[in-house]
Amino acid sequence: MATSPARILVIDDAKVVRQYHRQILEQAGHHVSEAVNGMDAMEKLFLEPFDLCIVDVNMPVMDGYMFLHALRAAPAVCSLPALMISTEAGAIDRIQALEAGANAYLVKPVPPPLLCEYAAAMMGVAAS
Repeated sequence: MATSPARILVIDDAKVVRQYHRQILEQAGHHVSEAVNGMDAMEKLFLEPFDLCIVDVNMPVMDGYMFLHALRAAPAVCSLPALMISTEAGAIDRIQALEAGANAYLVKPVPPPLLCEYAAAMMGVAAS
């Protein structure tokens, strides 16, 4: 019995980054939607189900940390896995992401195999 493709929400204000992640994840067989900031993402989370959020740190309106706090405070979606990906490479950045509610933290640019590996592991599925 085949499993349905995972639904992933990519949250980043940079269109080129969203497209990069979309291409990698769609080639791995996932369905991908995009959001331009945390507020946009929160609205989308209540309109359709997702299996994973991939979120940037620095965004206008609602940054990645604020999004993670909002995500973890919303009972309907609080258990959704969240992978934070940012250009911020310091140890303190990783700590802040995990404290805000990220399940894992990677530094951009993320090589395609690593992105697929993390996405699969966080959703509990085999990597494509």
